[in-house]
Amino acid sequence: MDLVADILLVAGALGAGLYCFILSRRLTRFTDLENGVGAAVAVLSAQVSDLQVALETAQRTATHSSDSLEDLTQRAEDAAKRLELMVASMHDLPPAPLKQAPLKSPEGPVFSRRNGGTQ
Repeated sequence: MDLVADILLVAGALGAGLYCFILSRRLTRFTDLENGVGAAVAVLSAQVSDLQVALETAQRTATHSSDSLEDLTQRAEDAAKRLELMVASMHDLPPAPLKQAPLKSPEGPVFSRRNGGTQ
């Protein structure tokens, strides 16, 4: 009975060893940096780095645009206040007199004749 148990134990150990060897080879091919998931992870890592740089650039641009927009908004508010003051001061002015239309001159050039003193 001990001999049968030892044979089964050796067979189980050899089976486990063979299983580990096959699993090791599959895992090596799976994580290969040329073809397997390792390549996909490397590509994704590079893309994440590129996206991070693009995001930082976009944040700087957005911050600059926001500052510029704040400055323009402040200038527009100041101009609006000045315009409101001008319109309010226009209510205090007396109404302007009605202007008459200018007299029309006759059509065409006007000629005059001078006497040179000889007659």
